[in-house]
Amino acid sequence: MIAPDNAIEIRGLRKRYRGGKGHEALKGIDLDIPRGSFFGLLGPNGAGKSTLINILAGLVNKSEGEVRIWGFDIDRQPRSARANIGVVPQEISFDAFFTPYEALELQAGLYGVPKPERRTMDILAAMGLTDKAHSYARALSGGMKRRLLVAKAMVHSPPILVLDEPTAGVDIELRQQLWEHIEALKSGGVTIMLTTHYLEEAERLCDRIAIIDKGVVVANEPTQTLLQRIDERELVLRLDRSVAGVPEGLRGFQTKTLADNELSVRYSASLHRVDEVLSAVHGAGYGILDLTMREADLEDIFISLTSRK
Repeated sequence: MIAPDNAIEIRGLRKRYRGGKGHEALKGIDLDIPRGSFFGLLGPNGAGKSTLINILAGLVNKSEGEVRIWGFDIDRQPRSARANIGVVPQEISFDAFFTPYEALELQAGLYGVPKPERRTMDILAAMGLTDKAHSYARALSGGMKRRLLVAKAMVHSPPILVLDEPTAGVDIELRQQLWEHIEALKSGGVTIMLTTHYLEEAERLCDRIAIIDKGVVVANEPTQTLLQRIDERELVLRLDRSVAGVPEGLRGFQTKTLADNELSVRYSASLHRVDEVLSAVHGAGYGILDLTMREADLEDIFISLTSRK
């Protein structure tokens, strides 16, 4: 089969839960995840992310719509669809009395991978777990357990890997190690789909991001395009003397004093240039000792699109 342009295609996906008023967790989701991409799926708690992932994993039945994984329809070709995706759950869950080697061998057996074709030690090596291959899983650190979950998801060599909050509760050093391994998989051609509450993580890693809120996709764009949605800039200026008040030339901007000789100036990049701000400061007779510019980040975008008003 020729590799599809989109690793995952979702059309009109709905999920209604029975009971009460019949909560609708997903309300007609349309989503394409390009092959070979590092795709971020973000949203507040209760937005529908976990429901979507569980449908992809075959753990939850959809109410309506179509889902294709690597070109295979999850209803008509469920075995082929599941063979092409590996899901790393948020919760750490495996038998503590299995070794990593045994856990991967068992997982490979569940996926029907013939013994001669298993790559157990290669996968453990890729995840930095070679020296722990025959230690009980209960003796692994938190970061190693996370890596073991990734390894289990890769035993059947799926071209798509879904990571649900993979670094939750992991310290900074282990988080960096885990992402080095994940990025190596991506470099090898694996399509990565990530959910995370660490927005700076998504901003750094993902080349495309979708934001879901209340069961609806409210944004789906390349990361840099998404960041350009908010064009507000902030200049923090440290001046050569105390500021008695807002200089006359800056009254047209959103300006406030931060300290005795510091000003914060907010302006729209689409309406003004930074040299207009600097000229107004110089025109008021102040010298600039230092300046810092802050642009909108993913947190700003996220809050603007999902704020509960």
